[in-house]
Order: sequence, then C-alpha cells, then structure tokens
Amino acid sequence: MDISEIRRQYGTGQLNSEQLAQHPMDQFQHWLDQAIASKLFKDPTAMNIATVDESGMPSSRIVLLKQYDEQGFVFYTNLQSNKAQQIKQNNQVCLHFAWLGLERQVIVRGVAEKLPISQVTKYFLSRPKDSQLAAWASEQSKPIAARKMLEQAFSQMKKKFSKGEVPLPDFWGGYRVKPVSIEFWQGRENRLHDRFVYSVNDTGEFTIERLQP
Repeated sequence: MDISEIRRQYGTGQLNSEQLAQHPMDQFQHWLDQAIASKLFKDPTAMNIATVDESGMPSSRIVLLKQYDEQGFVFYTNLQSNKAQQIKQNNQVCLHFAWLGLERQVIVRGVAEKLPISQVTKYFLSRPKDSQLAAWASEQSKPIAARKMLEQAFSQMKKKFSKGEVPLPDFWGGYRVKPVSIEFWQGRENRLHDRFVYSVNDTGEFTIERLQP
C-alpha cells in the first residue's frame, strides 16, 4: 500500500478573527467544550507533552489535562519519570491537543512549574483507590523484567493500604504549564488552513496573529 496516496479534503469548519475570544483560555474552553460535546473522542482531554533531555533529544507522550485556567494547563505525574526529570533540566515544554474529528489542533508552548503540595494532595485523594495504589506500585519509566512483578507490587500495596486512605507518595506531583503562546489550527479546503496564535508580549498581555498554513 502506498501511504503517500492517503489524503482527504478538510472543510468541516472555519476560524476567523471575529470568532476568536480575546483571551486564549476562553477560546480553549470553547473548543474543549465542543470536543467533549461532539462525543467523537474517548479522551477529549488527552494532550501530547513534549520535553527535551540534557542532550537535546526530544520525547513526547500522552497525558490527561486535569485543570486549566488563566494561569495555565495542569497535569500530574510521577516525579521520577522521564518527563519529570527532563522538565527538571529544561522546563520549557510543548502541549498538543489533536481533535482530528473536528479537524482542529491546539499547540501550547510554555514553561512548566511545579504545583504546591496542597493542590497535589487534594487531587491525589480524589483519584480512584486503584489509581492511587498504582502510583505507589510503579517506578515510572524504570525497566522491569516482567509484568508479573508489577502486578505483585500492586498487590503488595493493596495489602499495605487495605485500611484507611492511601497517602500521597513523596515522589508524585503535578505541573502547571504557563503558556507563552497558544495556537489554534482549523483545517480548511485545499490545505489553506486557518491558524491563529496568541503570544505573550512584553507587558504580559496576549496579542493575536494569523499565520499562513
């Protein structure tokens, strides 16, 4: 099969300057609400986060957005994971939301900042108990010989915390990505896509520019 022949025409929607909200987070909320309402996506809050290691090699993976406001985008992770270690070395990251069923993308470039322990604890205690136990059982990103060993670690944690609440691990936390720029991409006919980027200027305000496709 020649995959170079796989293509289709875009054109289910459009984006113009008159439609844009003044603040990018309002525009993001509008698009996210539409992605959820469309029921086209099992994980509408899924986002790809790209980081760079000390040698300059990029890595990316999917995580779930757990909160957003005018301050930025929040996600949680094991602080010993590859992503957390790379953020520790270079906290400039990129988030990518791909709502392809709506022919839309959102690209966020920004700086990742650790969340306060109070916020992390509140979220951790709201998670299902099995998810809490999994956080304790897994040394995220570390090699393991067999899945059975991971399942055994999970069972051990289940016994250890069989009574009462599961405490927050000291190696688990969260980040807020404070945006420097947010791009909204809408697929259009003949690859003449609509692209608008909100960028932070010297006064801390967002300016809006249309980009060529």
